[in-house]
Amino acid sequence: MHVAADAEAGPVRAPLSRDRVLRAAIGIADDGGLAGLTMRRLAEVLGAEAMSLYYHVANKDEVLDGIADVVAREINEVVDALEVPSAGAQWKNAVRRRILAARQVLLRHPWAPAVFETRTAMSPEILVYHDRLLGLMRDGGFSYDLAHHALHALGSRALGFSPELFDPGDGSTGDVPAEFADRLPHLVGMLSEIAHDDPGSTLGWCDDQTEFEFGLDLLLDGLDRLRERSSS
Repeated sequence: MHVAADAEAGPVRAPLSRDRVLRAAIGIADDGGLAGLTMRRLAEVLGAEAMSLYYHVANKDEVLDGIADVVAREINEVVDALEVPSAGAQWKNAVRRRILAARQVLLRHPWAPAVFETRTAMSPEILVYHDRLLGLMRDGGFSYDLAHHALHALGSRALGFSPELFDPGDGSTGDVPAEFADRLPHLVGMLSEIAHDDPGSTLGWCDDQTEFEFGLDLLLDGLDRLRERSSS
């Protein structure tokens, strides 16, 4: 009798927890971007009353803080599994591999760069990530002063994404408006030739894999020359 009643009631849901709430929020963002992530939608996905979420996350900002930390933890798990020599001149390949591995995680969560950029407090997991990145530079012979300059130069590229050169904001291709075309011949010329046609490697309109690696390699090559100069 009790078994039949349980069968009719359907599967028993796992109790709410902060981790379950954050995992559900990540699923919503992965499926439809941050615009679809609301407390009401989160409650619907979890099969819970919206008010019950507030026992685990105070508001949407706390959800965003939490999912930033979860994604950063995922990045750390992936990059810490890498076994790449980093002594001396090998530092550059080790850092490059680490950053490109972090980018692969972000490509699974393309909304994450926007969350990282808007948090007022840095995720503890991101601090761990940067500490270990700094360790690779120290293995290569960087002074703390040069490593400090390096982290500033890399900026968000250290985590695997680039700041946008242009941001059309409306999903357009970034074409120059016709009324400005005559005044902007070089932008028109550039935009008529460039192509960002690999959506699977893209974290923004101008941040595809080719552009990302181009900028990253320029920075790493320059930093390596500075490292060699400072140790000679």
